[in-house]
Amino acid sequence: MRPISGFPTGSTFRLAGAALLAALAAAPAWADPARPGASAAAATDGTKAAAKPAREDKAEGAAPKDGDPALRAQLQALGYKYEVDEDGDFVLTFALDEQRSQMAYVLSRTQRYGSLKVREIWSPAYRSADRGALPAAVANRLLEDGQLSKLGGWVSQDGVAVFVVKLDADASQRTLDDAIDYAVRAADQMEAELTPGQDEF
Repeated sequence: MRPISGFPTGSTFRLAGAALLAALAAAPAWADPARPGASAAAATDGTKAAAKPAREDKAEGAAPKDGDPALRAQLQALGYKYEVDEDGDFVLTFALDEQRSQMAYVLSRTQRYGSLKVREIWSPAYRSADRGALPAAVANRLLEDGQLSKLGGWVSQDGVAVFVVKLDADASQRTLDDAIDYAVRAADQMEAELTPGQDEF
Protein backbone atom coordinates (compact mmCIF):
# COMPACT_ATOMS: atom_id res chain seq x y z
CA MET A 1 0.00 0.00 0.00
CA ARG A 2 1.37 3.38 -0.99
CA PRO A 3 0.85 6.68 0.86
CA ILE A 4 -2.61 8.02 0.17
CA SER A 5 -3.33 10.96 -2.05
CA GLY A 6 -3.24 14.44 -0.66
CA PHE A 7 -3.60 15.96 2.77
CA PRO A 8 -6.72 15.97 4.94
CA THR A 9 -9.48 18.39 3.97
CA GLY A 10 -8.84 21.74 5.58
CA SER A 11 -5.16 21.01 6.12
CA THR A 12 -3.03 24.00 7.01
CA PHE A 13 -0.09 22.60 5.09
CA ARG A 14 1.19 24.52 2.07
CA LEU A 15 4.20 24.37 -0.18
CA ALA A 16 7.36 25.60 1.44
CA GLY A 17 9.08 28.49 -0.24
CA ALA A 18 12.70 28.76 -1.18
CA ALA A 19 13.44 30.30 2.19
CA LEU A 20 12.56 27.02 3.84
CA LEU A 21 15.34 25.36 1.89
CA ALA A 22 17.94 27.81 3.17
CA ALA A 23 21.13 27.04 5.04
CA LEU A 24 20.99 24.16 7.52
CA ALA A 25 22.78 25.92 10.30
CA ALA A 26 20.59 28.99 10.12
CA ALA A 27 17.26 27.20 9.84
CA PRO A 28 17.15 23.41 9.89
CA ALA A 29 13.60 23.40 8.57
CA TRP A 30 12.83 21.29 5.57
CA ALA A 31 10.04 19.86 3.58
CA ASP A 32 8.01 19.59 0.57
CA PRO A 33 5.87 17.73 -1.73
CA ALA A 34 5.57 14.15 -2.62
CA ARG A 35 3.70 12.46 -5.42
CA PRO A 36 0.24 13.35 -6.69
CA GLY A 37 -0.81 10.03 -5.25
CA ALA A 38 0.72 11.17 -1.98
CA SER A 39 1.07 14.88 -2.37
CA ALA A 40 1.94 16.97 0.61
CA ALA A 41 3.99 19.89 1.70
CA ALA A 42 5.56 21.44 4.72
CA ALA A 43 4.13 24.54 6.26
CA THR A 44 6.34 27.58 6.23
CA ASP A 45 5.25 28.24 9.82
CA GLY A 46 7.31 25.26 10.99
CA THR A 47 4.40 22.84 11.29
CA LYS A 48 6.54 20.24 9.53
CA ALA A 49 10.03 21.35 10.48
CA ALA A 50 12.72 18.73 10.10
CA ALA A 51 16.46 18.63 10.31
CA LYS A 52 18.47 17.16 7.52
CA PRO A 53 21.67 15.85 9.13
CA ALA A 54 24.88 17.42 7.93
CA ARG A 55 26.94 15.39 5.50
CA GLU A 56 30.12 13.88 6.82
CA ASP A 57 30.52 11.19 4.18
CA LYS A 58 32.76 11.14 1.16
CA ALA A 59 30.15 10.90 -1.54
CA GLU A 60 31.03 10.79 -5.20
CA GLY A 61 31.52 14.31 -6.52
CA ALA A 62 29.01 17.11 -6.17
CA ALA A 63 25.43 16.61 -7.22
CA PRO A 64 24.03 18.99 -9.85
CA LYS A 65 22.14 21.89 -8.28
CA ASP A 66 18.90 20.60 -9.75
CA GLY A 67 19.61 17.01 -8.67
CA ASP A 68 20.67 13.81 -10.38
CA PRO A 69 18.86 13.86 -13.77
CA ALA A 70 18.38 10.06 -13.86
CA LEU A 71 16.90 10.10 -10.37
CA ARG A 72 14.71 13.06 -11.28
CA ALA A 73 13.35 11.14 -14.26
CA GLN A 74 12.50 8.17 -12.04
CA LEU A 75 10.71 10.33 -9.48
CA GLN A 76 8.75 12.09 -12.22
CA ALA A 77 7.80 8.78 -13.83
CA LEU A 78 6.52 7.61 -10.44
CA GLY A 79 4.41 10.75 -10.21
CA TYR A 80 6.19 12.16 -7.17
CA LYS A 81 6.18 15.87 -6.44
CA TYR A 82 9.38 17.15 -4.85
CA GLU A 83 11.65 20.07 -4.11
CA VAL A 84 15.40 20.06 -4.64
CA ASP A 85 17.43 21.35 -1.70
CA GLU A 86 20.72 23.21 -1.71
CA ASP A 87 22.67 19.92 -1.85
CA GLY A 88 20.82 18.82 -4.99
CA ASP A 89 18.85 16.21 -3.04
CA PHE A 90 15.14 15.55 -3.56
CA VAL A 91 12.83 16.44 -0.66
CA LEU A 92 9.39 14.80 -0.50
CA THR A 93 6.52 14.79 2.00
CA PHE A 94 3.82 12.14 2.03
CA ALA A 95 0.31 12.11 3.43
CA LEU A 96 -0.01 8.74 5.14
CA ASP A 97 -3.54 9.04 6.47
CA GLU A 98 -5.95 11.72 7.63
CA GLN A 99 -3.73 12.75 10.53
CA ARG A 100 -0.12 11.99 9.68
CA SER A 101 2.47 12.86 7.07
CA GLN A 102 6.14 12.03 6.71
CA MET A 103 9.20 13.52 5.04
CA ALA A 104 11.87 11.78 3.00
CA TYR A 105 15.09 12.80 1.28
CA VAL A 106 16.34 10.93 -1.78
CA LEU A 107 20.00 11.80 -2.14
CA SER A 108 21.44 12.66 -5.52
CA ARG A 109 25.05 11.99 -4.61
CA THR A 110 26.08 8.37 -4.47
CA GLN A 111 28.84 6.48 -2.67
CA ARG A 112 31.09 3.67 -3.83
CA TYR A 113 32.68 0.70 -2.16
CA GLY A 114 34.52 -1.59 -4.55
CA SER A 115 32.06 -2.46 -7.29
CA LEU A 116 29.08 -1.17 -5.29
CA LYS A 117 27.46 2.17 -6.06
CA VAL A 118 24.94 3.15 -3.38
CA ARG A 119 22.20 5.76 -3.04
CA GLU A 120 20.61 6.72 0.28
CA ILE A 121 17.03 7.53 1.24
CA TRP A 122 16.58 9.33 4.59
CA SER A 123 13.47 9.81 6.71
CA PRO A 124 13.71 11.54 10.13
CA ALA A 125 11.70 10.33 13.12
CA TYR A 126 12.94 11.91 16.35
CA ARG A 127 14.79 15.03 17.50
CA SER A 128 16.46 15.25 20.90
CA ALA A 129 15.38 18.18 23.05
CA ASP A 130 18.80 19.85 23.07
CA ARG A 131 19.85 18.56 19.62
CA GLY A 132 22.57 16.62 21.37
CA ALA A 133 22.91 12.90 21.98
CA LEU A 134 19.76 10.81 21.82
CA PRO A 135 18.40 9.66 25.20
CA ALA A 136 19.60 6.14 26.07
CA ALA A 137 16.07 4.70 26.02
CA VAL A 138 15.45 6.10 22.54
CA ALA A 139 18.81 4.90 21.21
CA ASN A 140 18.19 1.41 22.58
CA ARG A 141 14.71 1.31 21.04
CA LEU A 142 16.16 2.27 17.65
CA LEU A 143 18.78 -0.49 17.92
CA GLU A 144 16.05 -3.01 18.72
CA ASP A 145 14.01 -1.83 15.75
CA GLY A 146 17.03 -2.01 13.45
CA GLN A 147 17.37 -5.71 14.18
CA LEU A 148 13.85 -6.33 12.87
CA SER A 149 14.05 -4.05 9.85
CA LYS A 150 13.76 -5.72 6.47
CA LEU A 151 15.46 -2.79 4.79
CA GLY A 152 17.59 -0.03 6.25
CA GLY A 153 18.46 1.04 9.76
CA TRP A 154 18.77 3.99 12.14
CA VAL A 155 21.46 6.64 12.35
CA SER A 156 21.84 9.64 14.62
CA GLN A 157 23.24 12.97 13.48
CA ASP A 158 22.82 16.43 14.91
CA GLY A 159 20.40 15.09 17.53
CA VAL A 160 18.05 13.64 14.91
CA ALA A 161 17.26 9.95 14.53
CA VAL A 162 16.98 9.17 10.83
CA PHE A 163 15.92 5.95 9.14
CA VAL A 164 18.27 5.30 6.21
CA VAL A 165 17.78 2.88 3.33
CA LYS A 166 20.80 2.22 1.12
CA LEU A 167 20.15 0.73 -2.28
CA ASP A 168 21.89 0.22 -5.60
CA ALA A 169 22.24 3.63 -7.23
CA ASP A 170 21.07 2.10 -10.50
CA ALA A 171 18.04 0.40 -8.92
CA SER A 172 14.90 0.12 -10.99
CA GLN A 173 12.06 2.58 -10.66
CA ARG A 174 9.96 -0.01 -8.83
CA THR A 175 12.78 -0.77 -6.39
CA LEU A 176 13.25 2.94 -5.69
CA ASP A 177 9.51 3.30 -5.10
CA ASP A 178 9.49 0.39 -2.63
CA ALA A 179 12.55 1.73 -0.80
CA ILE A 180 11.02 5.21 -0.39
CA ASP A 181 7.74 3.68 0.78
CA TYR A 182 9.52 1.51 3.36
CA ALA A 183 11.67 4.35 4.70
CA VAL A 184 8.70 6.69 5.06
CA ARG A 185 6.53 4.14 6.86
CA ALA A 186 9.33 2.92 9.15
CA ALA A 187 10.20 6.45 10.21
CA ASP A 188 6.61 7.56 10.74
CA GLN A 189 5.76 4.49 12.83
CA MET A 190 8.78 5.12 15.04
CA GLU A 191 7.97 8.82 15.35
CA ALA A 192 4.42 7.96 16.44
CA GLU A 193 5.78 5.53 19.02
CA LEU A 194 8.47 7.80 20.45
CA THR A 195 6.45 11.04 20.44
CA PRO A 196 2.75 10.10 20.77
CA GLY A 197 0.37 12.74 19.50
CA GLN A 198 3.10 14.63 17.66
CA ASP A 199 4.02 14.70 13.98
CA GLU A 200 7.05 16.95 13.57
CA PHE A 201 8.44 15.19 10.54
